Amino acid sequence: MPSPAATLDSNERPTGQAMLRGALGRCPACGEGKLFRSFLKVADHCPHCNEALHHQRADDGPAYLTILLVSHLGAPLLLACYIAWRPSAMTMIWTFGLGSIILSMLLLPRIKGAFVGLQWARRMHGFGAEPLPS
Repeated sequence: MPSPAATLDSNERPTGQAMLRGALGRCPACGEGKLFRSFLKVADHCPHCNEALHHQRADDGPAYLTILLVSHLGAPLLLACYIAWRPSAMTMIWTFGLGSIILSMLLLPRIKGAFVGLQWARRMHGFGAEPLPS
């Protein structure tokens, strides 16, 4: 009986799996090599499978999505805390300011990795080009 990977069309790349691998900071192709060489800098090639990753064009998408998520999580929480406990303005600024920064720093690399995984799976921005013969 053929493996599930063998039954996939040779041109098909599973989008969900690639995005999950990217969100975990791993190569969307093999899931083994590191996707980032620093906090948000995508490696040019996967150190494990040598997949070219320099094609990625995440640009501002991950930042916009991070801002959207952090603000939509923070705003209702801020209102609920204010109604329940009536903390001082400085307490609100410090707690929600720090919370927003920490949450943004946690989400941004994961969202960028998922964007790179999506681009790889959908063969966007040069990820679908055949490699040049060497």
